[in-house]
Amino acid sequence: MRKWIWLMLLVLMAVAVVGSRGSTFFEQRPSPAIVERTPVETPQPQAESKEVDSAPQVSTDRLLNHIQKLNFQRYTTKERSLTRTYITTELTKLGWKPKLEKFSEGVNIFAERVGTNKASKAILVGAHYDTVALSPGADDNASGVAVMLEIARLLGSRPTPRTLQLAFFDQEEAGLLGSQAFVSKTARLQNLGGAIVMDMVGYACYTIGCQKYPAGLPVTPISDKGDFLAVVGDTEHLPLLSAFQNSQMLPSAALNKQKSNLPEVLTLPIPFKGLLTPDTLRSDHAPFWYQGIGAVLVTDTANLRTPYYHQRSDVPATIERSFFTGAAQVVVNATIALLEKNEVLETRPPS
Repeated sequence: MRKWIWLMLLVLMAVAVVGSRGSTFFEQRPSPAIVERTPVETPQPQAESKEVDSAPQVSTDRLLNHIQKLNFQRYTTKERSLTRTYITTELTKLGWKPKLEKFSEGVNIFAERVGTNKASKAILVGAHYDTVALSPGADDNASGVAVMLEIARLLGSRPTPRTLQLAFFDQEEAGLLGSQAFVSKTARLQNLGGAIVMDMVGYACYTIGCQKYPAGLPVTPISDKGDFLAVVGDTEHLPLLSAFQNSQMLPSAALNKQKSNLPEVLTLPIPFKGLLTPDTLRSDHAPFWYQGIGAVLVTDTANLRTPYYHQRSDVPATIERSFFTGAAQVVVNATIALLEKNEVLETRPPS
């Protein structure tokens, strides 16, 4: 994930700024130091997600195994080629037919499972697979790749009205180059209803003060712990955000949401395609917004939370197992909800 230190706060400010009498944004100051997490108040380990509706359940072991297999810098041409080999091999094992799509600076991976209703627009799930130099990128972004491979396993043979597409983007860290190349093929966008983009979904912290916000925040922070999943979307496609709001709905058989391992989800609607909040455009969802395609960014808030962002220390051992499993399940639940409905994903004007 590229540097978007003020993402969470700018997003939280967006609606207030649009409706305020002034137009001044807060000065972007250097991010305060992030306190290392301690064993205090660490939640009980959770092996698997509890049942949420009829959604298939993710496997913690499979998720972590993918991150372990990708435990190397994915920056050079050779390293990114090795990464593509791993991803395409795993997809092929699962019955998918991945395609390599070359562009001038790299190679994206694309695969799709056709839906039962050809008139329904497709849903795309995406994540970047490259890293910055020197970092093995367990959270940034092997975590997103691992969830995508779980989605490929769980939903590859599940019939749904909408087509499921998978896109593994190259060169996100170099400036969103892979996703920009992807959306430049405008013909493919004609039947695309919306996109879910993951960028860092594996880190949580449970000590007071470990989730950071800039000074002068005009609203009350939602939490002083980094235990929630943020979903950023544009206001022109609110049904995409709604799918994540509803992703935690439990069947009546469940006692309550606290009994599940699903993290809280903070959905953040951004007006004007991020024009007023440019730091919300620093991941692979942004090129879709530019093309008028609804897209959401799913994230653990990056360096507002983790001290390992873009560091050598972003290794598998720093992934928070319970949070990562729950985050993956939230994405699976929301993806299924979008695939199984034919509703229009554009925001309808008030009647």
